[in-house]
Amino acid sequence: MMFDTELITRADALLARARTAGVMITTAESCTGGLVSALMTDVEGSSDVVDRTFVTYSNEAKTEMLGIPARVIVANGAVSREVARRMAEGALLKSNADIAVSITGIAGPGGTAHKPAGLVHFGLAIRGRTVISQVERFGDRGRGEVRRCAVLTALGLLDQGVDFFG
Repeated sequence: MMFDTELITRADALLARARTAGVMITTAESCTGGLVSALMTDVEGSSDVVDRTFVTYSNEAKTEMLGIPARVIVANGAVSREVARRMAEGALLKSNADIAVSITGIAGPGGTAHKPAGLVHFGLAIRGRTVISQVERFGDRGRGEVRRCAVLTALGLLDQGVDFFG
């Protein structure tokens, strides 16, 4: 098993709730490189609630796979509220899911004064509702830890999404 007990327990609980609510989940991930989807699919029986996932690390992938116009990425930057919102919307549109979470950020090292390491934007799209966005500043605590924090935040957002369905 490549994930720690806390992450597996959180994912297992999320998937059980989604199963009970009868909803499907998708993800659109950039800086986490598919860690949320890998975690969820590490749980036995996840295929009945995880529809498909999108790892869109490059700007071209965001455009080709999720339908985000290149001009939107250029105008806002790949690490932005607008791109996170569009990623979640695109994942929902390109899947059979009811809930989509997106993640785009600077895991580190590096970054800039305006977009430092640890800055991560999230989107949560729920079929028939307005997209919710969230930004976290985890700080420059190392690439692995920023990505782990992003995975935990994404699971929390997906939990919120399941709440809409009961």
